[in-house]
Amino acid sequence: MANEQDTQQYTFQAEIRQLLHLLSHSLYQNREITLRELISNASDALDKYRYHLLTSSGESAEDLQIRLEPDKENRVLVIRDNGIGMSHDELIANLGTIARSGSLEFLRKAKEQQEHSDSLSLIGQFGVGFYSSFMLADRVEVISRGADSDQTWRWESTGDGTFTLSEVEEQSERGTSIRLHLKKDLDEFTDPVRLKYIVRKYSTFVPHPVLVEEEHINNQPPIWLEPRASVTEEQYQNFYEYLTHFPGQKPIWKLHLAADSPFQFHSILYCPETNLEKMGFGRTDHGLHLCARRILVQNDNRDLLPDYLRFLRGIVDSADLPLNVSREALQDNTVFRKMRTVITRKVLDQLDKLAEKEPEQFAKFYREFGMIFREGVTGSDGNRDRVAELLRFTSTTTAGTDDLVSLKQYCERAAEGQEQIYYVCGTDRQSVLQDPNLEVFRKRGLEVLVLTDPADEYVLSSLATWSEKTIISVDAADLKLPPADGSDSDSDDASDTEKSAATNSEGFEKLIAVFSETLGERVREVRRSARLTESDCCLVNAEGSMSTTMQRILRMNTPEFEMQKMVLELNPDSTLVKRLSELVSDDANADFIQQCALQLHANAMIQAGLAPNGNEMASRLQSFMLQLAGQK
Repeated sequence: MANEQDTQQYTFQAEIRQLLHLLSHSLYQNREITLRELISNASDALDKYRYHLLTSSGESAEDLQIRLEPDKENRVLVIRDNGIGMSHDELIANLGTIARSGSLEFLRKAKEQQEHSDSLSLIGQFGVGFYSSFMLADRVEVISRGADSDQTWRWESTGDGTFTLSEVEEQSERGTSIRLHLKKDLDEFTDPVRLKYIVRKYSTFVPHPVLVEEEHINNQPPIWLEPRASVTEEQYQNFYEYLTHFPGQKPIWKLHLAADSPFQFHSILYCPETNLEKMGFGRTDHGLHLCARRILVQNDNRDLLPDYLRFLRGIVDSADLPLNVSREALQDNTVFRKMRTVITRKVLDQLDKLAEKEPEQFAKFYREFGMIFREGVTGSDGNRDRVAELLRFTSTTTAGTDDLVSLKQYCERAAEGQEQIYYVCGTDRQSVLQDPNLEVFRKRGLEVLVLTDPADEYVLSSLATWSEKTIISVDAADLKLPPADGSDSDSDDASDTEKSAATNSEGFEKLIAVFSETLGERVREVRRSARLTESDCCLVNAEGSMSTTMQRILRMNTPEFEMQKMVLELNPDSTLVKRLSELVSDDANADFIQQCALQLHANAMIQAGLAPNGNEMASRLQSFMLQLAGQK
């Protein structure tokens, strides 16, 4: 081995030091997981070597294996593989920096929420599995030689914030050996019987032999190649846990596919129970395992499914793909493209079946993954309408329940002559239901979709129409209500309009003129409302404008964005508007009417989720209170 002066010392990345601190305090209660993580890492190294050999020389790799070598006398456990190995720089890059910063945040949140949370087993999904070694060992050595190198390097650390690197002089075989110098009271990890149990429990489906005392432990068949009828639920569950590293969690649904013509492939797909994107990890970046004749070609292929199905986990094995295929070649491969089309169609068939026969399970799926799945409406894979059929929303009809509504269900119970699908947007359900624009819908018993996620509005805007009905926001100027009592739909609500017109029509028209002059450039127009039954006024968007919610989001994200001018609608039947229509004829009330115009506009802005000028509104309210108190 190299002299001590040749040893190089490095400092861990700050996030790694914090992670090691968390691990050393036993957040990760199930210490068996360490072996699962290290075996998975070793399997990845073997896959990389096989792929490296195929693409560089066209040869196939033989005798690839993982060995667990316990040394009870010295209290050491070695996990050895003959895979791709690591160079000096790769050891620094792979073992000195964290693969994904979200993992640290996950551990922090998990500690706060539940000290002994099983969900901490997710650690292996985020590139930090190796660091679980320090739950078992107070000192870890990694001895590695790369596939194309004649140099062997020793990485060593006690988890104290630093690690060392030194060159090993004697020649070693290709691959990586991880030596765990076990902590006190952990001698069980040198017991071969215990090790075999752990391998069978967590690594049954690792695609390479795992040997303990020369015994091949993980000798289960690849279940994706077996007939569906011969695969047990336990085998499906074990394979799911192998793919996801989610022990104890069950998928919401699974799909086992087999196709023989015009091309052959086998596949098992799972829908996980948890959406990691909702947990704050950002966009999901895993893919499917892709095999060619049982040999793994890629373990993160993201082209086998469209982006809106990226949450699925699973494996696809085809006998019609070449072994030494690259990602670029796959994208241009006719068989591959057809396989993607078939798999996508089968997944949508599965969701259709689930929605029809198991609506509660489908609702569970949609609440977890709907935020991703709905992206398919804007996709270009030809499945826009099929995805739209599977969209689900809450509505005014389902208020107070957990029921979700499809567009098909909405249209089936729409009023006779209804030409539009109505939706209302807001930040939360309670505030949305108080929107004055909903008043006429409540009065007429018309269902409105309730959207509290701006992305839903974007999806519906992209869809534009469904079942020959246009999709429109309740605050749109071109809102069109179905006929009431046989009246013409263009009148919106003729009986109400006639009643309003009979109530001081001349005074109301003059009030509209005063409001228009007072508000000036603040609004696009002031007009009579046919949608209000209780409130004094509301703001609606001019024809062709974006909804208020979309404009508000754009303004938050783009400060220079200017809100489009809105239309102020007055309710001629409200008590306040009626009284103002009476007072407007007396010039002595001119200033008061103008202040009311400004205040009602500010009230409407607040109800629409917009921010009026706070100083102006406070001064105006102060003036009103002084007048009520008898002061000028």
